[in-house]
Amino acid sequence: MSAQDVVVTGLGATTPLGPDVDSLWQGLLAGRSGVRRIDELVSSYAHAEALPSLIAAPMAASPDQALPRVQARRMDRCQQAALVAAQQAWTDAGAPEVDPVRLAAVIGTGIGGVNTLLDQDDLIEEKGPQRVSPLTVPMLMPNGPAAWVSLEYGARAGVYTPVSACASGAEALALGARLIRAGEADVVIAGGAEAAITPLTIAGFAQARTLSKRNDEPERASRPFDVDRDGFVLGEGAGVMILERADFAAARGARVLGRLAGYGVTSDAHHITGPDPTGAGQIRAILRAVEDAGLRPADVPHVNCHATSTVVGDVGEAAAIRQALGDDVVLTAPKSSIGHLVGAAGAVEGIVTLLSVANGVIPPTLNLDRKDPEVALEIVSGEPRKQQLVAALSNSFGFGGQNVSLLFTAA
Repeated sequence: MSAQDVVVTGLGATTPLGPDVDSLWQGLLAGRSGVRRIDELVSSYAHAEALPSLIAAPMAASPDQALPRVQARRMDRCQQAALVAAQQAWTDAGAPEVDPVRLAAVIGTGIGGVNTLLDQDDLIEEKGPQRVSPLTVPMLMPNGPAAWVSLEYGARAGVYTPVSACASGAEALALGARLIRAGEADVVIAGGAEAAITPLTIAGFAQARTLSKRNDEPERASRPFDVDRDGFVLGEGAGVMILERADFAAARGARVLGRLAGYGVTSDAHHITGPDPTGAGQIRAILRAVEDAGLRPADVPHVNCHATSTVVGDVGEAAAIRQALGDDVVLTAPKSSIGHLVGAAGAVEGIVTLLSVANGVIPPTLNLDRKDPEVALEIVSGEPRKQQLVAALSNSFGFGGQNVSLLFTAA
């Protein structure tokens, strides 16, 4: 391990499976689902009964409960989730003593403070502009989650907010690694957060024909790679990693969980929502991550897939993985359990990938009753699989043609 290697020393998360990383990991291994009906979340909407999808994967614990009441009231739910996950990760890393000018914060989000935006828009319509909160803009701005994290820990090496749809959290981790490699920071608090389960976002995704409509079978709705998949389930949450320069972590005697050894960031420039049907951008992202880590495609036996459970996306990703890495790679798809956390997805699933490497266990994909015959790779389902993993890849692909692959290796 060289001095400029990027190591992971802390993890934090709040997800549909629970309020921390352990509940996420144990829930995935146990085959639990965080998807449920959300009638109570949309009941105040006048046309709730007309929403085609009434299922989602909310956070299992409201993040405001883990924060001081006054502070929580000044934050959008997305910001609350980011700060809670960052606090967990910072504690897990042993609260590194680092010069603030060598500490950066990078928290991505795909949508940002949409709850605040919608609430305040209702308020101005009902009671006039004088009733709008003076905190509206800082609560709705996409850089709010990163800003709150930087304030919490005094991060002065830069505060960054990748906004790249479903790839935001993964891109934040890649940017964090880049800052360390470039010598701009010794420690980076990096991850993603999203809380956008609202009638507007549900209706928008449904109109784009990307959401599952299995309202009567919530836990069976998200079914990546299954022949009967009909779209993703909207989720929410946050995931954060503490990234450190290897020699900095070693000097302070930090416990190292693994390495963020490589990343690939590419773009399709093909369509605003649809992936390039050739898979060229995804393949380049995968191969760049592998090469960046100093490995060969044959060295990567496992991929934690983006796999949202859409008809086109799952098949295209499987084909790209096969072309990039060969026929022997084994796949899994956490969105079958936690839904699609949009801007937080890449960060949370990066945590899952790192834990798979660290523990030698691949969580199962839920609801894989009949694998799509066009998917020619093996998918872990039913029970967790014990497998020693020297390296594993995590994929995240977003609207706008954003492709990010992260390569994690053992400590």
